[in-house]
Amino acid sequence: MTILDEILTRKRREVVDAMRARPIDAVKARALVQAPARSFASRLRTGPGRPARLIAEIKRRSPSAGAMAAITEPVSLARAYATNGAAAISVLTDFHHFGGSLDDLRAVHEAVDTPVLRKDFLFTEYQLWEARASGADAALLIVSALASPLGNPDDLDEAPNGAEPDLAVAHDRLGRLMRVARKAGLEVLVEVHDAAEAAVAADLRAPVIGINNRNLATFATSLATTEEVIKSLALQPGHNPVIVSESGLHDGADVSRVRQAGAHAVLVGEALVRAVDPAAKAREMAGAIAG
Repeated sequence: MTILDEILTRKRREVVDAMRARPIDAVKARALVQAPARSFASRLRTGPGRPARLIAEIKRRSPSAGAMAAITEPVSLARAYATNGAAAISVLTDFHHFGGSLDDLRAVHEAVDTPVLRKDFLFTEYQLWEARASGADAALLIVSALASPLGNPDDLDEAPNGAEPDLAVAHDRLGRLMRVARKAGLEVLVEVHDAAEAAVAADLRAPVIGINNRNLATFATSLATTEEVIKSLALQPGHNPVIVSESGLHDGADVSRVRQAGAHAVLVGEALVRAVDPAAKAREMAGAIAG
């Protein structure tokens, strides 16, 4: 079982428990009375000669890196990010593997004026409505998770039959979830890891495509992934997505490299939370311009 399989197996149980505790109709009602979402994609787009936009992440730990930072005051960190160049804030809401929560999301949303992304392993309609009800302006959808048999949202009580990941299935699930997100008033960041997954996002005209530089099998990161996937993108006429580079970005030079490749924005967590001065590190990452 891969780490992704393990996460999705646990996530299926969590969603069942959440739905029993709070039915979807109650979650939808709460989502629909939220103030209009802050625009996510428009804050991330940047033009020639301009710095990459920074999505600064609140991240305590990860399966690949272990414990990173004892973040006891996510609001203070979010405010430091927002006042030092971050265009958006990413909040991890998975507790078991990343140490986050929906409480973090709600608190950060109330404390800053920048768009807030719910970063989690989302594969059900319920989780999207839950994100909006908790104040998220955008939500992460991961193509590889939707391709997994464990990413089946239709029968959470039934164990998947061990089928192989299927990108055609991911295409269908992603399309459905993008439509739900629009109804909920959420924007989405569609995450891909390679050219084949990027083709799924492009075919559905995803407005924001995140390229994760981390290999999910080995957990190694390479910024060449962003470069190669951007080169592979075959976009339909009129489709001009915001491109975000994720993972493996440690300094301004890394940000400049992916900006040169065509990324509009970067999502940075570990380098910020491990920094002695996260505010100064945010300024560095937000000020990097393509060479």
